Amino acid sequence: MGARIFTVYMWSFYVLLFLFFFILISITFVLTFWFDPYRKITNRELGWMAWFMVHPWPAWKIHIEGAELIQKDKPTIFVSNHESFVDIPLIYQLPIRMKWVVKHSMTYIPVMGWMVKLTGQLTINRSKRSAIKKLERLVKPLRSGVPVMLFPEGTRSVNGQLQPFKNGAFLLALEHGFDIQPMIVEGAFEALRPGSSVFNPRAELKVKVLPVIPINGFGSMSELKDYVFNEMAREKELLEKSTIK
Repeated sequence: MGARIFTVYMWSFYVLLFLFFFILISITFVLTFWFDPYRKITNRELGWMAWFMVHPWPAWKIHIEGAELIQKDKPTIFVSNHESFVDIPLIYQLPIRMKWVVKHSMTYIPVMGWMVKLTGQLTINRSKRSAIKKLERLVKPLRSGVPVMLFPEGTRSVNGQLQPFKNGAFLLALEHGFDIQPMIVEGAFEALRPGSSVFNPRAELKVKVLPVIPINGFGSMSELKDYVFNEMAREKELLEKSTIK
């Protein structure tokens, strides 16, 4: 299938998918909001939608590595590189339902933005003061057993390479004693590049979960941030070499 025809198919498929799950999630929200403060139930339904998003047809291959390393018994901040719109549904294929920290501007997108609210994701503005202050809202969910995912680059990579990290995730981890668990996404950049609306009909999408990084022994935020960056950069290079372009 050519890229143009596949792109028409994908966007048509996504429109129908988003509309169906928006209705389902809205109904579930109304029925459960009074006893489900962290929106775990609606977030689980969003995970169902994510499965369909990355399984649109057989030429998209999904590879998950290291899922058994996921730390579920301690408050953990998960961090990942950010290549594409496809990253989030791809990471949803892991056997854990995380809360996401996303840009506030996403809430202005009809249907998609409304689902961000209905499923309890945290939105932040780009300003440093707002971001750090709002990240404190993650402390209570984390201590209640709700894992959290942040993209430390702050936005999608324009070239598919790992960009410098923001401080937020690492300040939060050190201040409150949360471990960091990194993961690497590879192939999403080729599936749908930032700024483009054209889907690649052939994609090899990979997620690799890396070992937990306990914060003990790190004397500063910069030291922790640099260590995580170097670990992720090394693993990303290995994944790139193993991916068929």
